[in-house]
Amino acid sequence: MDIRLGIIGFGGMGKYHAQIAPEGGVKVVAAADILPERVKEAEDQGITGYHSAEELLADESVNTVILTVPNYLHKEIGIKAAKAGKHVISEKPCALNVAEVEEMEAACKEAGVHFTVHQNRRWDKDMLTVKYAFDNKLLGNIFTIESTLHSGNGYVHEWHLYKKFGGGMMYDWGVHLIDQILFMMPDAKVKSVYADIKNILHEEVDDYFKIIMKMDNGITCQIELGTYILKYQPRWLAAGDKGTMVVQSLGRQDGRIYRTGKVLEKLPPQIAETEAGPTRQFAPLPPGGIVEEELPAIQTDVLDFYRNFRDVLNGEAEQLVKISEVKRVLSVMAAAWKSAETGEAISFE
Repeated sequence: MDIRLGIIGFGGMGKYHAQIAPEGGVKVVAAADILPERVKEAEDQGITGYHSAEELLADESVNTVILTVPNYLHKEIGIKAAKAGKHVISEKPCALNVAEVEEMEAACKEAGVHFTVHQNRRWDKDMLTVKYAFDNKLLGNIFTIESTLHSGNGYVHEWHLYKKFGGGMMYDWGVHLIDQILFMMPDAKVKSVYADIKNILHEEVDDYFKIIMKMDNGITCQIELGTYILKYQPRWLAAGDKGTMVVQSLGRQDGRIYRTGKVLEKLPPQIAETEAGPTRQFAPLPPGGIVEEELPAIQTDVLDFYRNFRDVLNGEAEQLVKISEVKRVLSVMAAAWKSAETGEAISFE
């Protein structure tokens, strides 16, 4: 069975899927939007255009839909799609909470259709580089991972400005950044979640958060996102007892691995004089004290998401993005909001 895709919501993400899906072997046959100009854009691309989700769901040539509407509409339209016999792909976040996901899941099971979420950031090279280091003990025993995403663009845009639509950065990017950590170490349990969530430039929705997750494998994971931090920090830092890895940029592999050089093992401790007194532990390292290595080469293709879903429909593969994983991410998000409200760490798994 091939994927014959209907796109519900032909805004930015809808157009993105119309562009990339055919490269993954998907036939885009229909698109729906409430704005006439967007319907025309779809039709200009040779896609059948509809002015409502209901019209598209009645199209028998469509066997799969992707929900690229504002977050608060995912549950309602997803359930309608399942009842119409369509396989359901939702943009992230799948829904606003676990209960809504479970309603969608139940509707899809009852209708006998497949259900998944487009967690495309699982294919980011920067994250997969850190995952490779974790999987292959490239840094020895990792004890801390920092996932950082900063922007100086400041203001949130369009419907993301409104809480009632499921706006804010936790729903927009927190769902990605938490998913990446859990995907990186799927066998580890989250012992506790502590979070600080702020509204810096926006009264209604969050635009800054810091989440600290303590895992039962001994790793402390810190996630920080800010839309108004003007000096960006590296996208990733991972430190183990055999080295440290830094990945600088989102979606790229521009960084290094740092290890202790032989010279540092032979030299006695150095002493540095500061205005407030001497320090030995934090004295500058001598030349050759730290050696650098290139990052491992990582191959990835986000189109594998669609290829996998096609294989799932044909009974040839296991679904890469599982609904149980989606619910776990939303559960961590709920714990983060509770922690931010109470000021306390929340015991988790």
